[in-house]
Amino acid sequence: MKSELLASRLRDTLNAWLTTAGQPEAKSLTGLDIDLAVASGAAYYGCVRHGQGVRIRGGIASSYYVGIESAMPAIPGMAPPLEALCIAPFGMEEGSIAKVPSQEFGLVIGQPVHFQFYGSTTRRDDEAGTHLDHWAPSELEELPEIQVTLPVSEGRREGEVVPVSLVSRVTELGTLYLEAIATDNGQKWHVEFDVREDSASSELTQ
Repeated sequence: MKSELLASRLRDTLNAWLTTAGQPEAKSLTGLDIDLAVASGAAYYGCVRHGQGVRIRGGIASSYYVGIESAMPAIPGMAPPLEALCIAPFGMEEGSIAKVPSQEFGLVIGQPVHFQFYGSTTRRDDEAGTHLDHWAPSELEELPEIQVTLPVSEGRREGEVVPVSLVSRVTELGTLYLEAIATDNGQKWHVEFDVREDSASSELTQ
């Protein structure tokens, strides 16, 4: 912080706590221009993207799943149960891509559809494509459901169920990007889900 008075008070308070805990005192970093901190960080990140500098890798702190309808025979008057498909494994790094090796899925376009996402901090060994038909309540956390209307592409019709395969990636901003690729002609739709903001958007990629 720029105020030396506030910095000194904060440092004294922290050091009092550290001394009580038997820990060494904290030291203040010098030589930093706080006004340029964000710009400096952005410039350094740009250099890292071009192979210069040291990149700190962390990966996502949870595994993420999307809910899919069960393939079991339909029972009149009852909604089909949801199963969970892992689309982003624990530790998946930003900028990396994960193909979801599973069967084809049916994607409805041109009409409102619901996506149910789940997160887990305990199932750290699940890989992309891991299929769960049951789980303990403590294993998966149900995230806010999102509703989007995927656009109708050329040659398609509203309400059509398109056979697709799934690919996911984590963007540099930490957004989970789920892409559905039509198996018949390669058309693409994607949903971006920001797990920090509980929001989503959809788009068609020709």
